[in-house]
Amino acid sequence: MTYLYDKRSINEIKDSLERWEKEVLPVWLDRVPERSEGFTTLSDIPVKRLYTPYDIQDFDYNKKLGFPGTHPYTRGIHATMYRARLWTMRMFSGFGGPEETNKRLKFLIEHGETGLSLAFDYPTLLGIDPDDSMAQGEVGIVGVSVPTIEDMKIMFSGINMGEVTTNMTINPPAPVLLSFYVGTAEEQGVDYSRIGGTTQNDPLKEFIAQKSYVFPPEPAVRVGMDLIEWSVKNLPKWNPISISGYHIREAGSTAVQELAFTIADGIEYVRQLISRGLDVDDFASRLSFFWDSHINFFEEIAKFRAARRMWATIMKEWFNAKKSRSMWMRFHTQTAGVSLTAQQPWNNIIRTAIEAMAAVLGGTQSLHTNSFDEPFRVPSEFAAKIALRTQQIIAYESGIADTIDPLAGSYYVEWLTDEIENRAWDYIDRIERLGGMLEAVKKGYPQREVTEASYTYQRYVEEKKKYIVGVNIFEDREIDEIRNVPLLEYNQEEIERRQKERISKIRASRNLERWERSLSELRKAAEKDINIMPYILEAAKARATLGEIMNTLKEVFGTYVEPPIY
Repeated sequence: MTYLYDKRSINEIKDSLERWEKEVLPVWLDRVPERSEGFTTLSDIPVKRLYTPYDIQDFDYNKKLGFPGTHPYTRGIHATMYRARLWTMRMFSGFGGPEETNKRLKFLIEHGETGLSLAFDYPTLLGIDPDDSMAQGEVGIVGVSVPTIEDMKIMFSGINMGEVTTNMTINPPAPVLLSFYVGTAEEQGVDYSRIGGTTQNDPLKEFIAQKSYVFPPEPAVRVGMDLIEWSVKNLPKWNPISISGYHIREAGSTAVQELAFTIADGIEYVRQLISRGLDVDDFASRLSFFWDSHINFFEEIAKFRAARRMWATIMKEWFNAKKSRSMWMRFHTQTAGVSLTAQQPWNNIIRTAIEAMAAVLGGTQSLHTNSFDEPFRVPSEFAAKIALRTQQIIAYESGIADTIDPLAGSYYVEWLTDEIENRAWDYIDRIERLGGMLEAVKKGYPQREVTEASYTYQRYVEEKKKYIVGVNIFEDREIDEIRNVPLLEYNQEEIERRQKERISKIRASRNLERWERSLSELRKAAEKDINIMPYILEAAKARATLGEIMNTLKEVFGTYVEPPIY
C-alpha cells in the first residue's frame, strides 16, 4: 500500500495545524470575523475552513486513486482522457415538429456539435399520439413530436445516421422510439453495426423523480430490460440504457442522494439482466450513466469521482465482472436546469459555465450545456449557440483539458470524494435492506427522501441559508433584462395541426392487414413474456403509431397511478 504521507509527517502537520489554529487564526478572526451563515455543501456535509494532509492521513493512493484507465477508475476510465479525445458535445435539442428539429440539429452540427440529443414533447414521452385529446396544447412544446416512423424520417432527412450518434431522452416508450430510429436508419441503408447512440430507457427513476411513467414498476422494468437484451444482441454500438441521476437531482435531491439512488437503480438492472441468463461481461460495458452537474463546484467534481470508484467496486466485487470495460462508468452530464433563474437571466450563462467546468474536471464522456433562456422557453438558436460555445471555450482555451484529473491529491477534493462516497454507501445499504431498488420504489422510500431534500433546499433559500444571486441576494427590481431576452418564436397551434394531419394520412395509407397483424403479435408476445422488441420494430415498420403501440401494451400491463407517499 502506498500512503501519501507517513505517520511522522502527519504528526508534524497536526502539530503545525494546532499552532495555526491557536496563534494565527484568532488574530485574523479578530480583524475580519467569519460570515455568520453555515458552511456546508448542498448535501449538508459540514465543510471546514481548511484542509490539510491530516484530513486524508490514511489515504491509500493505489486503492483510492491509482492511475487513469486502471481500477478503481477514480481518475478516469481512459488512460489518455481528453489528451487523446475531447468529450462529445451533445446538445439537448428538439421542439415543434420534426421539420423544426431537423433544422435545429443541422444548425448545431454546422456550429461544431459532435453528437445529437433529442428532447421529446410530453405526448411523446407518455406514448400519446398528437390527435389524442390528452395531447391538446402540448404538441411540440417541451420537445419534438414523434408519433410515427415517418416523423423520425423527416427529422433525420439530410443527416447520415451511420455517421452520427444520437441520444434519445425517452423512457416508457423507449422501445418504440428506438424502433422508429432503427427503421429509419435501415431505410437510409445504414447497417445495424453502424447505428450508434443511447436510449435513456431508465424506468425506475421515472417513479422516483420525472414521473412520466406509464406502466406499473414490474412491467416497466421488464420492458426496459427487453430493450437492453435485444440491443446487446443486435446493435453493437448502441447504449441501451442511460441510468439517470439527472432527473433525481432536478427533482430536488442532494448530490449524495443522486449518486446513491442512481447507482442503486444500476444494481437493480444488472440483477434483472443476470436473472435472464445474461453474463455480466456480455452487457455491462453497454450500460451508461447520466449525471447532473449542479452549481456547487467541488461537490460535483467529488461526486463524479466517487461514482466511478463505487461502480467499479460494485461490478468487480458484487457481480464478479472480469473485463475492465465492465467496470467502467461511462457517463453523460448536463448542467443543472434547476439552477437557472428567470430573474437576471444573463447570469445563467455564468452558472452554466461553472457547472460545465465541474463536469469536465470530473471526467465526463459527453456534455450538454443549458441555454440561458430555458427558464422561459425552449432555447433559441442564439442561446443554444452560446451554450455550445461555452463548451468549446472550455475545451480549446481554458487549459482544463490539458491534464487528467488535475484536482487529484487536493486535500479538500480527496476528503470530499471519500465523504460523499461513504454517505452514498449508507443509502445503498438501506436500499439493500429494503430488498433492492425495485422494492424500495414500490415502498416510496427514495420518493420520500427526494421530497424531504427538496423541501429543505427551498426552506434554505427562503431563509437565506442558501444564496441565489438575483433571487434572494443582489436582487434587481428592474425587469428590462427579462424583456430583452430574445425568445424562440414558433406557432404551436400550426405545428399541432400539421402533426394531426400527417398522422391521419399515415393511418389512411398504410397496409391494414400488416398493421393489424403486427399489433396482434405484439400483444401475444407481451402476454407470453417474450421479448417485445422485434414485435415493436415490426409494428413501427407497419406504420403503427406511438399511441397504438403503447395502448396495445397498456392492455396487457395496465397503467400506474402513484399512491400517496406520506
